Amino acid sequence: MSSPPHQTQIWRMARAAGCLYAAIILLGLSAELGIRSQLIQPDDTAATVSAILTHGGLFRLGLAADLTMALCDAGLALLFYFMFRATAPALALSAMVFRLLQTGVIAVNLLNLQAAWLLINGLSGSTEGDQATMAMQFLLLHGYGYDLGLLFFGVNGLLMAALIWQSRLFSRVFAVGLGVAGVIYLTGSGLRFLVPDLAEGFEPAYGIPILAESLFCIRLLIGSGFASKRLERAIASHTPEEK
Repeated sequence: MSSPPHQTQIWRMARAAGCLYAAIILLGLSAELGIRSQLIQPDDTAATVSAILTHGGLFRLGLAADLTMALCDAGLALLFYFMFRATAPALALSAMVFRLLQTGVIAVNLLNLQAAWLLINGLSGSTEGDQATMAMQFLLLHGYGYDLGLLFFGVNGLLMAALIWQSRLFSRVFAVGLGVAGVIYLTGSGLRFLVPDLAEGFEPAYGIPILAESLFCIRLLIGSGFASKRLERAIASHTPEEK
């Protein structure tokens, strides 16, 4: 069995994880709220197609932001695994698997945006017709794919909450926050697929996960004196005694 990582190594990984987490939050919010929500009107195909044609560069920038976010997410999944594996190996592996599943779904789901862009970019003047309607369907399908990814991310949130609670590397306040975030992601995705009429009314609840994840991100980034006593206790409690 490999020996637990030294406190300094955990701090370095934590800071790197914080940088990736910050990038994920900024890229994800920018792509979804800052770009696509301004271009896509689910009930108006003509207006959506016209907006994307007018702001094609912005639409593709959102796609690039999502792709970069997925790459950062894969790196973050690995960093969290290496940080927590010494204290809770089974939970750490499970959390990594579910986060990578979410990353894979979101990355593949970007093909729906690319298909919509190819259809819209190939239109010859009209913003209506079968081609425009098909493009709109791809855009709507991307929304469902995103929520499918969040289903796996919700499970990851619950596993991360259990990891933090059990490992004592961080305050258990963050475990509660990520646990609540996981429940909200699972609920929101479930509503989107099973009771879509209630999904829109549930959207304000996503502010809670954004807050919880942002606070955890900040905690990963702050100060070189990062939870040193807690880290020492956690590592020592999981280090086999020498005989």
